[in-house]
Formats: sequence, C-alpha cells, structure tokens
Amino acid sequence: MIELYTWPTPNGHKAAIMLEETGLDYRVHPVDIANGEQFAADYETINPNGKIPTIVDQDGPGGGPFTVFESGAILIYLAEKTGHFLSGDPRRRSQALQWLMFQVGGIGPMFGQAQHFRRFAPQPLPYAIERYSTEAARLYRVLDKRLAASEFLAEGEYSIADIASYPWVSRHEWQGVSLADYPNVRRWVETVGQRAAVQRGMQVPRV
Repeated sequence: MIELYTWPTPNGHKAAIMLEETGLDYRVHPVDIANGEQFAADYETINPNGKIPTIVDQDGPGGGPFTVFESGAILIYLAEKTGHFLSGDPRRRSQALQWLMFQVGGIGPMFGQAQHFRRFAPQPLPYAIERYSTEAARLYRVLDKRLAASEFLAEGEYSIADIASYPWVSRHEWQGVSLADYPNVRRWVETVGQRAAVQRGMQVPRV
C-alpha cells in the first residue's frame, strides 16, 4: 500500500497519475495547502520541505515503510519499483530523465510563476506577468519542436516525462497560452488526456 499525501495541483496530479498508471494500491491523504496543512509539524516529519506530494511506501526497500518527497523523485521511484514508464534501454531512459528534468526545472517553476502572477497576485505586476509569460511561451516552443519529432517526449515512448508534464500543460489557459499556437503540443495533450489512468489521476484528491 502506498500512502499518498497530496492536493489537486499539477505536482500532486503527477503522483496520482503515476499510481493510477502502475495499478499500485494507494490511499489518499488530502493536505489542504490553502490552509497551510503542509506546514504542520506531523506532515513535515515526512516532507521537510513542507510541500506536496509525498508518498510513504509501506512495502519499501527492505520490506518496511519508505518515504519519498519531491514529485520528480516520486515518479522515478515508482517507475523503478514497478518497471513501468522508464525504459531499461539506456537511450530512451536518458531521454525520459532529460525531459523529466526539463519539467522539474523549467515547466513547473516557470508555468507556476506565470499562473501565479496572472491569476493570484493581489495586484497586477506587468513586469512579472511579461517575464514569466514570455518564458512560458519559450518552453512551449521547445515542447512543440520536440513533439513534432516524437509522439511522446522520450522517443515515441510514453514515460514519466509525459506524466510529469501533462498536468502543467493541461492548465495552459492559466498561463495565457493557446494551444492553437502549438499544434504538436495540442496533439500530445489530446493523446495523453485520453488515457483512462490520466483521467482518474487528474481527479485525485476529490475535495
């Protein structure tokens, strides 16, 4: 059994989609980040960074509980645990990890800032909106170019890189982006979004 501590955000959805895709048994523990539950002392004992998601694998290495925080690390851990969505072929494995890092280091932070300053900032800050919207558009161009050459991010193979990126790209309107400008990304979003496990994971947790 996997204990999943999460909230309905793109990073939270990444972990839920992966659990749905792999078919592992898991139990959901909502962590209401709007009310600061991620900073509660008991939660910080499993995630010292005070963010979601976190998993506790009750059947971890050695047979006992094992905790994993950071969404990218969770995807790698679950892929290695199950043997799914991270190829054993060195070339494809490296590609998947490269695009996973692209999401963790680029898409997540930059799309997140674009969303924040466009939707949630107490007052409009034109410089911040322009800065992060411009960078978001650049990252969409990178994605579109890659997806013109490959069905999925890792050389035609659905992987943890796609699982990581989809929840962020599915919120493209929050970032001020129209997928009409990125036809290959739009095709990829439609393809990934049709997967039943993705649809289920995007509904976790129900709050």
